[in-house]
Amino acid sequence: MKRVLLKLSGEALAGDKKTGFDEATCIGVAKQVKELVDSGIQVAIVTGGGNFWRGRTSETIDRVKADQIGMLATVMNCLYVSEIFRHVGMQTEIFTPFVCGAFTTLFSKDAAIEALEAGKVIFFAGGTGHPYFSTDTGAVLHAIEIEADAMLLAKAIDGIYDSDPKLNPEAKKYDEISIDDVIAQGLAAVDMTASILCKENHMPMLVFGLNEENSIVETMKGSFTGTKVTV
Repeated sequence: MKRVLLKLSGEALAGDKKTGFDEATCIGVAKQVKELVDSGIQVAIVTGGGNFWRGRTSETIDRVKADQIGMLATVMNCLYVSEIFRHVGMQTEIFTPFVCGAFTTLFSKDAAIEALEAGKVIFFAGGTGHPYFSTDTGAVLHAIEIEADAMLLAKAIDGIYDSDPKLNPEAKKYDEISIDDVIAQGLAAVDMTASILCKENHMPMLVFGLNEENSIVETMKGSFTGTKVTV
């Protein structure tokens, strides 16, 4: 694989704190991504916003406004993680689907590809720019747009299970599963919209635990302990 999109869950970025940022976790991610970039792999990043905001759990705020707050949470995440990446020696650029002052660049496919080919790690913040779409859907959409070879999902859990392992200690983890089975069983690897986008556009996914040691590098080297989603 020469070009990948890495989706980082907000919760995973928070580490054991569960909210905000865990700097050690973010530096660990940055060092792993630098190893990939130094080996010639082009990397794009999407972050979730769950370490700051989960608007769908609110019953008092309009859904559109809640989703807009969530979009801004992902912008904050990308600004922070991008600076951590710069700290360990990478060049970065942040793209958003809406104008965000001087903080970010307005997304275009040509500009994103140009940045990747110049050796930058690019960040896609702000989701799709529209409510009712998750960061999972935004991540798949951007992976398709930049013609990534695969989408890597670094999550707070280490793969896809047949039920929620937090609720069911007997939950079975899949080593490999087709996107058709993910959709048919309603498994929560990504949301349904994102799963269908993967199916229709033949975008494979590798789902693994961010907090597993060196998990991003090991996934790219083929020593993979998560779940491979085939298309």
